[in-house]
Amino acid sequence: MANAPIRVRFCPSPTGNPHVGLVRTALFNWAFARHHQGTLVFRIEDTDAARDSEESYTQLLDSLRWLGLDWDEGPETGGPHAPYRQSQRMDIYRDIAAKLLDAGHAYRCYCTTEELETRRDAARAAGRPSGYDGHCRELTAEQAEAYRAEGREAIVRFRMPDEPITFTDLVRGELTFTPENVPDYGIVRANGFPLYTLVNPVDDALMEITHVLRGEDLLSSTPRQIALYKALIDLGVAKEIPAFGHLPYVMGEGNKKLSKRDPQASLNLYRERGFLPEGLLNYLSLLGWSFSADQDVFTIPEMVERFEIADVNANPARFDLKKAESINGDHIRMLDVKAFTAACEPWLRAPHANWEPEDFDQAAWEAIAPYAQTRLTVLSEITANVDFLFRREPVEDEASWQKAMKGDPAALLTTARATLEAADWTSPESLKEAVLAAGEEHGLKLGKAQAPVRVAVTGRTVGLPLFESLEVLGKDRTLARIDAALAKLAA
Repeated sequence: MANAPIRVRFCPSPTGNPHVGLVRTALFNWAFARHHQGTLVFRIEDTDAARDSEESYTQLLDSLRWLGLDWDEGPETGGPHAPYRQSQRMDIYRDIAAKLLDAGHAYRCYCTTEELETRRDAARAAGRPSGYDGHCRELTAEQAEAYRAEGREAIVRFRMPDEPITFTDLVRGELTFTPENVPDYGIVRANGFPLYTLVNPVDDALMEITHVLRGEDLLSSTPRQIALYKALIDLGVAKEIPAFGHLPYVMGEGNKKLSKRDPQASLNLYRERGFLPEGLLNYLSLLGWSFSADQDVFTIPEMVERFEIADVNANPARFDLKKAESINGDHIRMLDVKAFTAACEPWLRAPHANWEPEDFDQAAWEAIAPYAQTRLTVLSEITANVDFLFRREPVEDEASWQKAMKGDPAALLTTARATLEAADWTSPESLKEAVLAAGEEHGLKLGKAQAPVRVAVTGRTVGLPLFESLEVLGKDRTLARIDAALAKLAA
């Protein structure tokens, strides 16, 4: 297998919205395939009709495309192992289940749920492992017929070997599972419907997957799959057992595993807030992997060049939203200005924009964009940062007004209006000198002097560099807003 072309797979279930843990798994598989010039197979595990949805399936495809995680085989791409949706492969699973039964690798189990639970309770009380006890493992034909005569329906169980299973995990090293901890398990329901425990390794075998990189929560199922692989090799279905690597948990608040139900787990949240795909992927790659000891920000091609599964850390990784935002801000600043202005466009239109569409000024936006680019952590922040340019009046923020308008703001604003009116409006430095001069006349340093001006003009106490903003807004509109603030103070 060491010399075989690398083939990895990403095989999500189309249930609910895509989440960041799922994306991290997709990213590591994609980066591993790209680093080794291998093949990424994208497969949809949609055998749970009660939970799977076409809407979720569509979202999965759209999300991967938005992130730039392309696949070599899979839905809408095709490939030699199509179809790539499990719901379209049922005949394959039924055929292999029958072959496993015929070869003695599997058997029919007629135990009822109540009987299983009674025996599990007894095992627990006796301090023994509570997994399946092999009750139906060696049924005679007569015993099986008697169960059928009672009207019992059978599931199909895989027969686990009575010996330890050892394998070398690509992330965790050598692991051993003893027989008492890995009992025989179901692979086909009583209604004939195949279970994940069968279909997942069967598809991996038929699609010639060489490396299985997946979440730590699936580690306990690995010895089962290795045993099933050996059976599939015996049947001529599989060629070899893939290498397994189990990625560390992603932890959320309170050091609990990040759940699909956690608000910060939803990929849609980051897309709606204006994370760049490159910024989000950069951060997610750090959940269990490190680019270098002293560098957290890098491009995705740089990650691909360096990524090795052996460098993944087995310890749980904690999701840190502030760090994610900081890294995304770095990627925003890595864009050229033209790409940045284009990336912001969705947040400059309805429903995000709080100004009339006809009041948007493309020239003003392009003039202010370089200053905005240095301040954002997510693209959605652009709306509040530039709305002073496109609103006919600044946003009304009473808290900002009360915070800035202290002392004798009317006197300061009156002086600032006069110095600004006389200033050179082609130079932000001249505008700064004008406000500085007004402040000095009232015994105020620049920070105190510019606060009332900023709120009068923009409506907010924080925002883009003030004097560059005034230059783009223009002399007439700036002075008119100061006049409006003075009128409000007088009232």
